[in-house]
Amino acid sequence: MKILNIFEGFTHVMMEVALALIPLTILFLMFQVLYLKLPLKRLGVIIRGMFLTFFGLSFFLQGVFIGFLPTGEKMGVALGGLSYNWILIPIGFVLGFTAVFAEPAVKVLIYEVDKVSGGYIPEKVMLITLSIGVALSIALSMARIIYGFPFWYLVLPGYILALFLIRYSKKNFVAIAFDSGGVATGPMTVTFILAMAVGVASAIEGRNPLVDGFGMIALVALTPIISVLILGILYGRREKENESTFSGKL
Repeated sequence: MKILNIFEGFTHVMMEVALALIPLTILFLMFQVLYLKLPLKRLGVIIRGMFLTFFGLSFFLQGVFIGFLPTGEKMGVALGGLSYNWILIPIGFVLGFTAVFAEPAVKVLIYEVDKVSGGYIPEKVMLITLSIGVALSIALSMARIIYGFPFWYLVLPGYILALFLIRYSKKNFVAIAFDSGGVATGPMTVTFILAMAVGVASAIEGRNPLVDGFGMIALVALTPIISVLILGILYGRREKENESTFSGKL
């Protein structure tokens, strides 16, 4: 019975994943016939990768529905009901910091940044920068739910700050920063921590889960932008220091 409960609704999940992947597969096959003309060995590897993607996404989404969502919500309800619920702020910081390490999209982004920049922006530096940004956003979201101040108190100044930092950050960091905000709002953050935030809002008296429990994802999309732009400013200062040191030696 436990196995049946674990896989309850799994067929529906597989159908949804298939509907998402079939158009991409058809498009790839059209390009293969018309333009790519990859050798059969390479084509076979890609097709096997697509099957792995299909089953991987299916199992992941099933795990989300039966594991992450209910666990996050129950944790939120339990922690939100504590008399010292301020502890949610440091807990949110830790969860936000660690969640980024498990985000598949983040791993792709930091790999591409490292590769395209020729190691100028290392994967580790980008990962820590994004982790700090997301950690701050989760901590701020928990503080907003606990103390009940309006959502725009965080979002409006945050985007004004981001626009201000664009002027002083290095140009090659600006586009990376805004992409970082998108990839940080991945499945780990959305499925587990959002469910936890809704649970916290439902447990605290005077809070509306629909009003106070949401909005966290917007902050998660904002704070990595700011953290990467600040990283660009630090890189710019380091380059200027290196240039002045080199000029002094000459």
